[in-house]
Amino acid sequence: MPKIAKFYLIKPTLSPNTLSGEMALACDLSAQLWRQGQRVLIACETEQQALDLDEALWARDPEQFVPHNLSGEVTNFATPIEISWIGKRNAQRRDVLINLQQTVPDYVSAFNQVIDFVPVDEEHKALARERYKQYRQMGWQMEMVE
Repeated sequence: MPKIAKFYLIKPTLSPNTLSGEMALACDLSAQLWRQGQRVLIACETEQQALDLDEALWARDPEQFVPHNLSGEVTNFATPIEISWIGKRNAQRRDVLINLQQTVPDYVSAFNQVIDFVPVDEEHKALARERYKQYRQMGWQMEMVE
């Protein structure tokens, strides 16, 4: 089974949203993947970014609820979506990695699918290009989504 890295091109938005384009898309994609029966790890850059994403998932309309938890939270049942950050990761088996980090996480090989983002601003776009090169060098099949 080939390993696939999908890069989503983030478009500039005019709406004043508290979430960045990639974080808003990460919420929507994690909900879609969960509804398809996938287990997802969302890898954030910082604990604050993870907390913001956690809050955004809780704030969704009730019919759009996505069962999730922050890494390290004690839960009675394993949730299909886990939100982690650099230095914090549970070892539960997940199908898809949604990467919001500026680098490729060192545990990426544990996944068969990665979702990554090409942000609007040039500084973060350059970091995305580096991640793209790394995935390709590791032999991942690359896809771009607009």
